[in-house]
Amino acid sequence: MNFFLKMVILVTGFILLINFNLYPCTTILVTAGASEDGSVMVTHSDDNELCDERIIYVPAMDHPSGSWRMVYPSAVALGEMPEYNCFLEPRLVCPERGPGYDTPIYPATVPLGSIPQIEHTYSYFDGSYGIINEHQLMIGECTNGAKIQLQAEPGRRIFYSSELSRVALERCKTAREAVLLIGKLIEQYGYYGTGETLLLGDAEEGWVLEMCCGTPDSTGGLWVARRVPHGEVFVAANEFRIRDIDPEDPDLLYSENFFDIIQEMGWWKPEDGTLDWLRAVSLGEYNHPYYSLRRVWRVLTLVAPSSDLSPWVEDGFTRDYPFSIKPDKPLELRDVMNLHRDHYEGTPFDMTKGMAAGPFGFPNRYYGPYDGQGDIGDPDRPLQGAWERPLSVSYCGYVYVNQARSWMPEPWGGICWMGLDRPSETCYIPLYASMNDLPASLQNCNTAEFSRESAWWVFNAVSNWSSLKYSYIREDIKHLQDSIENAEISKVMTIDSISRQYLEQGKSMEELKCYISDQCYVNTEQVVNRWWEFFEQLIVFYDDGYLNSPIRMAQEVGYPQWWIDSVGWSNGPTSYEKPSP
Repeated sequence: MNFFLKMVILVTGFILLINFNLYPCTTILVTAGASEDGSVMVTHSDDNELCDERIIYVPAMDHPSGSWRMVYPSAVALGEMPEYNCFLEPRLVCPERGPGYDTPIYPATVPLGSIPQIEHTYSYFDGSYGIINEHQLMIGECTNGAKIQLQAEPGRRIFYSSELSRVALERCKTAREAVLLIGKLIEQYGYYGTGETLLLGDAEEGWVLEMCCGTPDSTGGLWVARRVPHGEVFVAANEFRIRDIDPEDPDLLYSENFFDIIQEMGWWKPEDGTLDWLRAVSLGEYNHPYYSLRRVWRVLTLVAPSSDLSPWVEDGFTRDYPFSIKPDKPLELRDVMNLHRDHYEGTPFDMTKGMAAGPFGFPNRYYGPYDGQGDIGDPDRPLQGAWERPLSVSYCGYVYVNQARSWMPEPWGGICWMGLDRPSETCYIPLYASMNDLPASLQNCNTAEFSRESAWWVFNAVSNWSSLKYSYIREDIKHLQDSIENAEISKVMTIDSISRQYLEQGKSMEELKCYISDQCYVNTEQVVNRWWEFFEQLIVFYDDGYLNSPIRMAQEVGYPQWWIDSVGWSNGPTSYEKPSP
């Protein structure tokens, strides 16, 4: 990954800007009252540009009294830190976290510090950030631009959101508990890196937790959290979404020295009126105009078309889009999955249309050095142009939809529906949060080395192959997605039913976990194998630009007429005469 680092120090207000290419993710929270089945859902697309794509199982553990929990740096904060053996691939090398992070061929990651360990920690799934734990605590994430983005410093700033999310999953059962723990850790041990949004959900409610660095010469940081109203949907896309900080609001939590630090930085005064969190700590929109806000608009209008929200606003600090929205109808699981597959189809911003999409409606745009990087607020980087930024992008490493189900007994209430690689071309696979491990093919990946032992690689292969004839291949992919994902939803219902029977028969929790794990292992292997078969079929079906079948090979389909007319085909040689000027 290329990181563009730049420091700008202003005498008044001391604003430190660091511009670089980051992990620009999208995250969505659906409350129980907004979902069709009453589950709380938290999603996250990890748009991580070919970094560490492993989905790691971290087991529950018991720890000796008086022991310490190491706090490790994260390369997704402000870039790689070789002095700590902190890299984008692999993200962590720390055997005490379990077999998934015990990779002796790499040097061990050096901790930034430590905190007192607790007696027992819970099992969880881990990626670039923590995903879900055995007690249905779920986390989603997106990176935001902030005025202050400081480097890690042992003894002063040792936590970034990635490690904060992991500590929360190790120690907490509810979203509110996690918010308070993360806030306490930020205040006591300090925060470094980018601005961040973490979505925290459990079987009952969901919270939005946003954070950024504090003053350069102090320990601690800034954080604020707001509860998402029951029956509503929230989305964040690389811009802070919490606005007015009202001390009387019962659904709002924030750091102890919140107002003092913001005043000290010169970002707000009491006489200014109610503090606007977004305006106080950030420069607004991320990367380029509508990079963030277009995705916010899209999700809000997809779940609530009746809102009739405009895609055009005055600036990055607009108040035209609500914090959260009530959907026109309760969202089903696959509705939420499909939100992440969107390229603005059917809107004026449809990325499958126009010359940039080519003859076959390819929606992905490959970024280059001419594109915006980091915060739009950099006055020394004028923008010459920009692509629309959709929810599904080519550089997504994985996407998931977590479900917490209050009506199910806790051992199998939480499910992570994991999709590897690009959302629009992946297939979501159900993984119960109470499993005793994750399939090896999910925990095995090196983006620098192709491997058939890695599930990620087959989804990446299909995604990339689809670019050859996207409008054709996308239909094949959608048909298979529908078939497999609908069948998996039925399988989950069967697993739930049999699990209930196991409990009624007096079987132990360990037996139940083994049954659930075995079912998930078998299903994962079946889906991955089917995707390999599918990839091999696509190679044959679309070989050499034709449509091929056993009945008839080499069917010529050519190009659509509009594209032929646009690229000069009619000006090609149709006679031996020299064309007139």
